[in-house]
Amino acid sequence: MKFTPLKTLAASAVICALSSTAYAATAAKIGDTEFNYGGYIKLDSMWSDYSAGAPAGSNVGRDFYVPSTLTVGNDSNSDAVFDMHARESRFNFGTATVMDNGKTIKTKIEIDFLASATGGNERVSNSYAPRIRHAFVTYDGWLFGQTWSNFQNVGALAETLDFVGPAEGTVFVRQSQIKYTTGAWSFSLENPESTISTASGMAVTDDASLPDFTARYTHKADWGNIVVAALARQLTYKVGAVDADETSFGISASGKINLGDDNLKFMLTQGKGLGRYVGLNVAHGAVLNGDDLDAIDSTSGFVAYQHKWNSQWRSTFLYSFFSADNNADLLAISGDPTESSQSYSANILYSPVKRLTFGAEFKHAERETESGVDGDLERLQFSVKYSF
Repeated sequence: MKFTPLKTLAASAVICALSSTAYAATAAKIGDTEFNYGGYIKLDSMWSDYSAGAPAGSNVGRDFYVPSTLTVGNDSNSDAVFDMHARESRFNFGTATVMDNGKTIKTKIEIDFLASATGGNERVSNSYAPRIRHAFVTYDGWLFGQTWSNFQNVGALAETLDFVGPAEGTVFVRQSQIKYTTGAWSFSLENPESTISTASGMAVTDDASLPDFTARYTHKADWGNIVVAALARQLTYKVGAVDADETSFGISASGKINLGDDNLKFMLTQGKGLGRYVGLNVAHGAVLNGDDLDAIDSTSGFVAYQHKWNSQWRSTFLYSFFSADNNADLLAISGDPTESSQSYSANILYSPVKRLTFGAEFKHAERETESGVDGDLERLQFSVKYSF
């Protein structure tokens, strides 16, 4: 049994995008298996001013920006609140084993504490239950387990203090899947789930007879990269005597353009019945109209420019939008759904050393419903993050 010296292994640490993953430092090697770990500790402090009143303190929108939770209504209900938490902190552990045939099998599991059930309270313990972000194994081009949807391009996400950043404008889904990658192409079968508007509110159904299917092509060049992804799935609602289904499809183009030390990231997504795949489910996939489903069309996207002032200072300027084409004839069933959402933000980040970052970010967000009722949010966020 031979251990590789930690000093040598630490020098080969893999540096990943700050906005999506942490630094991964190899811990040890035993036989043919290399063990690695990584993660970060992050403190977020946020002052938020809601034009139509702040959501409850337990609302996920108080921890990070979730478009659907932005309150709408009378501007006289303006309310400012302050929140502080370390729930985004995360830890990951992985292995890489060289098999007898010379091929490598890899595993990864990662947890954080966002959007999970409270294990304590803010009066004393501030405890939160961990949740699984990733849990998968890869071998010979295949991936089995839970990770980012193949329909999403994580590499296009901008470096923001907010957990997601362009929340209404990006595809953002992690789920169980079987994925195969060959060259620039990847294909996947993923866990199906439908969000349906009904007269009694949102229904979340898991009655699809087929998995969601995605196909993706990635082109890389010296100037950057571009990713084109397609999604096809079945929306379903099977409750009581109703047995309804509808086909949903979408296409997304995203990428990164290098501009010297700076970069421009973007995404544009359009589809029918995308629902939970875009905008953190700011719109449902379809409306139940009698015994039929009426899929909701939507268009979303974002553009983000990052400028590096010098080796320690950098800023990201971001604009994000979402627009739904709701059927006005079905508003009596769907209530008053989101018609549009948009946000813009700017930040300044300072890293005195590579793994430690201090930052400040301002975000302005707006949401408007189909009836014209709207609301906005102004948030000032300060964060400290140390990656290990």
